[in-house]
Amino acid sequence: MTTTAIIGLGNMGKGIAKRLSGETNLVLSSRNAETAIAFAAALGNGAEVLDIDNAVQRADVIILALPYEAAIEVAKHSGLSGKIVIDITNPVKPDFSGLTIGHTTSAAEELQAIAPSAKIVKAYNTVFASIFDLPAAQTATVPVFLAGNDHDAVSKVEALVTASGFKAEKTGALDAARLIEPLAMLNIRFGYALGRGTSIAPAWQDL
Repeated sequence: MTTTAIIGLGNMGKGIAKRLSGETNLVLSSRNAETAIAFAAALGNGAEVLDIDNAVQRADVIILALPYEAAIEVAKHSGLSGKIVIDITNPVKPDFSGLTIGHTTSAAEELQAIAPSAKIVKAYNTVFASIFDLPAAQTATVPVFLAGNDHDAVSKVEALVTASGFKAEKTGALDAARLIEPLAMLNIRFGYALGRGTSIAPAWQDL
């Protein structure tokens, strides 16, 4: 079974961990070790808590469940070489009024530039954390958009996304993150500025 490390246990990290518990060998890493240990115990299914260095070493797949700036720092870790790294970040401004970068690059591409030997795959960034608390059957048609340059890495992330109770939608190479990240920003605008709440997700319909 694949070993998946989740770096960061904010709302998104915990949500993804809950959905992947029992579907992969989980390794959790957080700045707050006591909170991580308590969460792992409640999660069950043998979830381990390790520091970042050991989590990166142990894992086949690493999920950066961190704010963009923190993810940039982790991307400098030499242990990411050859690993599949899932980027769930959105480079939002502090006041959530827009993105700090976009159109000619993306958070995912910036991470890939810092960690050129890692296999960066964009995923989960258009899904609000509260969605993970819904029954998996209720989110089976909610798309998680994937972008990445390594075909095998994207296929493995696709399997994880499906196992976590979502519908994987491949969008092509990593530069597609330039489109996916603004889509997430639009979802944030609908959810907060326009009062739609966080039980929403972008999707396309076949007509």
